[in-house]
Amino acid sequence: MESSSFENIRASRVEGTEVYNPEGDHLGQIDDLVIGKRDGEVKYAIMSFGGFLGIGEEYHPMPWNTLDYDPEKGGYVVNMTKEQLRDAPHYGRKAEPDWADPAYGKRINDYYGIPPFV
Repeated sequence: MESSSFENIRASRVEGTEVYNPEGDHLGQIDDLVIGKRDGEVKYAIMSFGGFLGIGEEYHPMPWNTLDYDPEKGGYVVNMTKEQLRDAPHYGRKAEPDWADPAYGKRINDYYGIPPFV
């Protein structure tokens, strides 16, 4: 089986990658990744959204498997409108959530219709 160069990417290359919806609207960019301590799998991509020059910016954790990479756009595509994103779980720059809290992860997964991680 031949390996594709698109199957793996360094986390540092994911950060800063633009995020769009299927209509091509720019939604934000990947700010960080949340990785499972034990299984090493990427659980969430943290997308920065809104604000100007870092002021008023919000961070939206999105289950990693809701994002699809589109080589033509050079970014990720998520099936959401800007309005749906505004209603999604999010936090401000000085309000980092407790990633060890299973209730927070459940809230994110429930919003996106993703089964809980085991």
